Amino acid sequence: MNQSKTVKRNLLMFPLGTVGRDMMYNLVTSYLLTFVLFTRQLNAGQLSAITGIMVAARVFDALNDPIMGNIIERTRSRWGKFKPWLVIGILTTSVVIFAAFNTKLQGWNFVIFFGVVYFLYSITYTMHDISYWGMVPALSSDADTRNKFTSRATLCAGIGGMLAAAFIPMLTAGESAIGGDAVTAYGIVALIIAILGPAFLAFTVFGVKEERNYNEEPVPPVSFKKIWTTITGNDQLLWIALIFLLQQIGNGIVLSGVGQTYIYMEFGYQGSFFTVFQMLGMVVTGFLMIFYPMISRHLKRKKLMDVLMLVSLIGYILMLVPALILPKGLATVAGFDLKFIFLTLGYMLANFGQYGFYLIMMISIMNTVEYNELKHGTRDEGIVSSLRPFLTKLASALTIAIANISYIVFNILKYTNGIAEQEQLANQGAISSEAKGEAITALLKGVHPGQSIGLLVIMTVLPCVLMFLSYVLYKKRYILDEEEYDRICEEIADRKAQ
Repeated sequence: MNQSKTVKRNLLMFPLGTVGRDMMYNLVTSYLLTFVLFTRQLNAGQLSAITGIMVAARVFDALNDPIMGNIIERTRSRWGKFKPWLVIGILTTSVVIFAAFNTKLQGWNFVIFFGVVYFLYSITYTMHDISYWGMVPALSSDADTRNKFTSRATLCAGIGGMLAAAFIPMLTAGESAIGGDAVTAYGIVALIIAILGPAFLAFTVFGVKEERNYNEEPVPPVSFKKIWTTITGNDQLLWIALIFLLQQIGNGIVLSGVGQTYIYMEFGYQGSFFTVFQMLGMVVTGFLMIFYPMISRHLKRKKLMDVLMLVSLIGYILMLVPALILPKGLATVAGFDLKFIFLTLGYMLANFGQYGFYLIMMISIMNTVEYNELKHGTRDEGIVSSLRPFLTKLASALTIAIANISYIVFNILKYTNGIAEQEQLANQGAISSEAKGEAITALLKGVHPGQSIGLLVIMTVLPCVLMFLSYVLYKKRYILDEEEYDRICEEIADRKAQ
């Protein structure tokens, strides 16, 4: 009975812990670059340096995951091996996030500061991220209960991300910006989220009781040779890694900052526009979260990919073509420009297909475990599963590079620097928020159609092409469909029975 009460309590307290963490993650991943662009005046060299820093830090972060995991595994304390790193990680992340969005530095001094803070964030966030998700196996040995922990935590993570996506743009850009300017607004938003992160994680730290029957012997150090040979010795893992990387790069371009910047350039500097665009694009993924298990029972993965590819293609066409042929201001519906409505509806369809691809890729990566066991006699789940976050972070680094190169190539810096100048003046009290808004509106009227079209192509054609490449490679190179996977499992079972 006591065990049952503990599980019920854990099922409530553990998922709640990640709401604030994912607000932190969304703030940094989706809005740090936007904060830099619209509050700092940068030349091409400085933006290139920031791009290099972000790419290097993401790659470093990906490589740091197994090292941090090993440190946690070797930790022995009266509070267990997870909670010390949860506390240390979340508190230091809060300090780093607050510092990142509350600095007055400009120019190269800001670039240097940014580099230090961004690498610190990579280290501190990894501390509590790896320890949080690593705690799941210690909460229950029952597979069904573990699935409940994972699904509920994923749901709460989604809630945290959606709250951030809903409020950050509205509170930091345009007429609704807190304090009347983006500099003040981002500083206050960062402070709030820096408080909410530890506050929510306190539910996990103080409310969760995990099993602590750890092995008394020290955990062996990570063998990088083993990691390398496992990955390179599994051809299906290599193919799905490439396929997943291509898909993730394409999927991340819109939210890398390109989508937000395009909407500001084309429809006006109002955060509510991007909030509506992003939120509706995310809502459709909830359908797949709920119904994917049922869909997968009636439609095989490769057939489902045909449907998803078609849906995304229609979505990208709907984003691109009306934006090219319809004049701005032709008609409005519920206060939104008709072009914006088509763009948002198209993104909903495109994102639906992309998220469906993501779910299929996740399953396909894990199915290479049995393939590895068949070929080499070892499952190596830890190494296989660690490849997903590595590829996700690598893709994120590359989407940042694509976004920043786009800003330089299409001379978008001219307008972001102009907006940043007005935001700084408003922050210093030199102009009113109304004057700031009028100046930014006048500035954006000078955006050349070719510049906005350039961003539009980057956020529609490029993701569609990358998604199609991943689709073709999956159909041609990934052989572990449902029938082959079942055959492999049967052969492994027969070997063990002999």
